[in-house]
Amino acid sequence: MDQSEAVPIDELWEERRFLLDVAHWLLGDPGAAESIVDEAYHRWYDLSDTGRRQVTVPRSWLAKTVGGICLDCLERPGRCEAGREERRGARPSEVEEEAGRVVLNVLESLSTAERAAFVFGAFGMAPRAVADLVGRSEPKLAERARQWLQLQRTRSTTPRQHDDVARAVRRACVTEDSELLTSLLCPDATAFFDGGGKVRALTGPVRGCRPVAESLLTLLTRSPHTTLTTHSVNGRTGLVARYGRRVAAVISLDVTDDRVAQVWVTLNPDKLRSWNDRPT
Repeated sequence: MDQSEAVPIDELWEERRFLLDVAHWLLGDPGAAESIVDEAYHRWYDLSDTGRRQVTVPRSWLAKTVGGICLDCLERPGRCEAGREERRGARPSEVEEEAGRVVLNVLESLSTAERAAFVFGAFGMAPRAVADLVGRSEPKLAERARQWLQLQRTRSTTPRQHDDVARAVRRACVTEDSELLTSLLCPDATAFFDGGGKVRALTGPVRGCRPVAESLLTLLTRSPHTTLTTHSVNGRTGLVARYGRRVAAVISLDVTDDRVAQVWVTLNPDKLRSWNDRPT
């Protein structure tokens, strides 16, 4: 995995806030600004890996793209709306596809309805369409499946063991101790970074204890604006990174035999809304 796309949290959030300001000032509409910035990031990910590496200053490229989209919307608002409608049907991200492959070995433990809800949901199918296919309308079906898969991955580790490992991972990240962090990871550890196409997160899984450690340390680079704390994530101790008072990343850990086997990093601003809406 090419580590050139790994970006510290403070840089990610400053960049997105800057782009939102540009779009807001050009259009005068904060809601439209969100859509414009999302579209700019879609175009960034539409570039080939080689194309992205050739962009020497991604923030400038994104700002020019946001400006161009805004001007196009001001001149031809109908076309801008049509473009956003097309984007709503975009294909699943590489992270979602890879995550699906990782859990194939335990899908057999699910009921038919739960398995279908999980798989169809992972590939971006609308909840109503999933309900029609599986003959069930229960909204928690896919969520129950995800929780069961999480339990299957971590069933060999007690809550106390998991908590100890998670706290050790936090300590290694805060002190930027690469050797300690590497020692806490399985040799074949895998990390997934879900940016949802809305921040410049890594586009594919990172494999191997050292590459995973390097990616996490880059993302969590110490800054006056960032903090890292332990917090319950999916029923087990995980990590929450904040930029100022805002939750910028939620990190879930799958622990086996006192080492981390998989790391799931949520950076997608949409998926972090529930965290940021919680009382402080």
